[in-house]
Amino acid sequence: MKLWQGLFAMIWIAFLEFLIVMSTHVDTFSGVTDPLIYIHSTLGFAMILLALNNYNGVRNTTIAGRVKRTAQSTFQLSILMAVLGVILLFKGDLLPIMIPVINVSLFYAILFVHVVNAFAILTQAAAVAIAYDMWEDREFDQVTKAGEVPAMPAPAKPAPKP
Repeated sequence: MKLWQGLFAMIWIAFLEFLIVMSTHVDTFSGVTDPLIYIHSTLGFAMILLALNNYNGVRNTTIAGRVKRTAQSTFQLSILMAVLGVILLFKGDLLPIMIPVINVSLFYAILFVHVVNAFAILTQAAAVAIAYDMWEDREFDQVTKAGEVPAMPAPAKPAPKP
C-alpha cells in the first residue's frame, strides 16, 4: 500500500468506526454487549497498526516537521484509545465508582475521553493526509492570486510507449 493510500484509509476507517459505534447498543447495567463492539475493537487494533505505518512512512520523508509531529501524535493517541477501549470493554468494577464533582460514573468519564480522542484522531489523520498529498504533489510551490480559486489541473497523460 502506498503511503498516501494508508493516510486516507485511516480517515475512512475512523469514519467507519463512528458509524459502527453509533449502531451499537451496550447495556452497561446488564453487561449485554452488541457483537458490533468486537468489530469496532478489531478495527481499532487495525488503526493502531495503520497509524504506526503512516507515522513511519511520513517520518521517512523530508516533509515539514509539523506534519511528522502530527502523525506521531496520531499514533500516540491510537495507543491511548486502545488502553481506554480495553478498560471500557472489560469494565469490571468501574461502573459503581462515581466522580462526585460532576456526578458521573468513571465508566462514562472514560467513555467521554475515548470519544473526544476519536475525534482528535479523525481530524489529525485528515490533516496529515492532506498535507502529505499537497507536499508530494509540490502544491505548496505554486502561488495563486488572492481571491482566486483556480480550476483543478488536468491529469498528466502517460508518455506513449516506444
